[in-house]
Amino acid sequence: MSLNDKNIDVTKNIKVIEWLKSELLMAVASLYDLLVRGIQNSHDAVLDAISNVIFVTYLLGKRLGVSYESIDTKVEEKAKLALLEEHKIEKWYGDIGSLLEHLKRKRV
Repeated sequence: MSLNDKNIDVTKNIKVIEWLKSELLMAVASLYDLLVRGIQNSHDAVLDAISNVIFVTYLLGKRLGVSYESIDTKVEEKAKLALLEEHKIEKWYGDIGSLLEHLKRKRV
């Protein structure tokens, strides 16, 4: 691979990172828009918006040199810490414990 090819790869990667950052902002904006308009009868739209945020975040992480497995591990670590710190969301709804169980099942 020549120096010119390496420069093209670096430039291409930078462009993709910038594009993914834009996609992430648009996905979050779309989610906010749905929430402002109200989410009654729009379960599929909310699911699509949230999954798009997660999808683009994984791709952006990959382009920044972070493996999918590392992202999963870090999310699991954050969930465990939130449980230890008795996060309000866990106290009120049990969401963090259920997320942690989901992540553990996914790894099997």
